[in-house]
Amino acid sequence: MLSIIETIAPIFMVIMVGWGLSHKKILTREVSGPLNKIVFYLAIPVMIFEKVAHADFSANFSTTLVVGVLLAAASGFFLAVLVVSIFPVYPRHKGTFAQASFHGNIGYIGLAVAYYFLGDLGLTRASILSAFILILQNFLSVAGLQYFSNNEQTRGKFSVFLKNVAGNPVIVSAVAGSAVSLAGIPIPEIISRFLHIISGMALPLALLDIGGSLSFPVIKAHWAPTLATGFIKLIFLPAAGWFLFTMMGVPHDLQLVGIILLGAPTATVTYVMAREMGGATALASSAISLNTLASALTYVLWLGIIVQ
Repeated sequence: MLSIIETIAPIFMVIMVGWGLSHKKILTREVSGPLNKIVFYLAIPVMIFEKVAHADFSANFSTTLVVGVLLAAASGFFLAVLVVSIFPVYPRHKGTFAQASFHGNIGYIGLAVAYYFLGDLGLTRASILSAFILILQNFLSVAGLQYFSNNEQTRGKFSVFLKNVAGNPVIVSAVAGSAVSLAGIPIPEIISRFLHIISGMALPLALLDIGGSLSFPVIKAHWAPTLATGFIKLIFLPAAGWFLFTMMGVPHDLQLVGIILLGAPTATVTYVMAREMGGATALASSAISLNTLASALTYVLWLGIIVQ
């Protein structure tokens, strides 16, 4: 357990450094905006492409792992839909609640935990798996926001899903890297070194950027639904995944990869999609902030359970 804490704690310490820099007006919006673009559109895609392209795709791809992760993620979404259908929730909050309950921060936190806890092999497997789960996350997020929206124009925005998938650098880089790996295309050494340098800045900058985006005052006004999203996202999803992996006979080392991605806290893009599609931006911000901090504890919990 101590080794798990020693691995997870520094990740969230870097996140809190990002929050501190933002609080001290060093990591301002003028800085964090371009920084986020560098991380999202350049550094992380390059890192994913490098790891996947250099790997043996067939040796690192598991159909049962993919199916188990997708079923677990979908079950979290439908549980969230059931919750907002049974309990009194503001109509505008329903779609955002559903999205915040299952849409995980794969690119920034999930991959970071996979790398620092499982090493290069874990990051490679997580990168391949990320493409599948991100497609499902985007599809169900758009579907949920459309279903609960009172805006007729928003209801017809299936193009948002296509845009989020086709234009998602994480998905594109994972698919491109897989294609290079499957085709056996050699990457020149000079290009490999270039990719390695760029990818080296991905995770540290991503963690700082996440910290800079956290906003805690908003949690007070939305504590009840935020706690509910945290339970579904950080407790139910990994538990569902663990159950499915066990039933499907997924190897132990691959189970860890799946649990790490399923246990990632609410994605920052939840806020962006809520804003674009008439959702509740304040609830999204609250869920992102609280669940990011809470995931430090739940990651230690789940990794401790699985490793034992």
